[in-house]
Amino acid sequence: MDFIDDLQRTVSLPRSPQRIVSLVPSLTETLFALGAGERVVGVTTYCTHPPESIARISKVGGTKDPQLEKIVRLAPDLVILNDEENRREDFLWLEEQGLPLYVTAPRTVRDGIVMIANLGAVLDCQPQSTDLVHAQQSLYDRVAAELAGQPRLRTFCPIWRKPWMTFNGDTYADDMLWCCGGENIFRDRPDRYFPITLDEVVTLSPQVVLLPSEPYPFAMKHFIHLKPLADTLAGKRGHFYCIDGMALCWYGPRITDGLEQISRLFAYVHSTMD
Repeated sequence: MDFIDDLQRTVSLPRSPQRIVSLVPSLTETLFALGAGERVVGVTTYCTHPPESIARISKVGGTKDPQLEKIVRLAPDLVILNDEENRREDFLWLEEQGLPLYVTAPRTVRDGIVMIANLGAVLDCQPQSTDLVHAQQSLYDRVAAELAGQPRLRTFCPIWRKPWMTFNGDTYADDMLWCCGGENIFRDRPDRYFPITLDEVVTLSPQVVLLPSEPYPFAMKHFIHLKPLADTLAGKRGHFYCIDGMALCWYGPRITDGLEQISRLFAYVHSTMD
């Protein structure tokens, strides 16, 4: 059986994979959501969901520093990676060992939904993937219809501090904000991820500031560091919010959380401006 991954590589599998190593936390959760959890034999130390099932599975290091030889010893018939979260050199090493590799690379919410359908085919889990895809596509369409004709909220969403960092329009997180009614104020920058200063944020006058819980563990205690933004529209109206980083950045089942939670938050912000 031949499949095309997100890098347009042909992945040839003799049968439905029965021993899977996942090197991406969100994809590990997706495998369980699709009913393939019992076939997962290796995951990263950052794979935490579903928590009740993940404890029994062998850990193979981090997303950026996997224990490559341990992965080989697990004798997987499929290794699932992501072009952002995993390193090219690790991909090449695993490829040299002859392991079948499937690489994901969603840049938009719609890409993430399509990815679920594609994984369902690879794993021979189409009934489960079809149900999840249908539910998410229906939600995606509903949110888009509710936003029709509504002005977007200018949004600042950092992913790190010391230094402050954020992302441009060629990222999944940017598209999640866009789909939910926001407009990332840094979406036109050339680099996908880059450092910024709060002075730059002030110049771009955001209406909303979102602090996601990952990859940097932002929390309410970090609002104090946003004092330079006090005179922006977000600062004057108190529109600083902590959000679930998995809802913003994870694909798979979390697409539903992102569309529901962030669109609801933006709808609330709009209601305060009427």
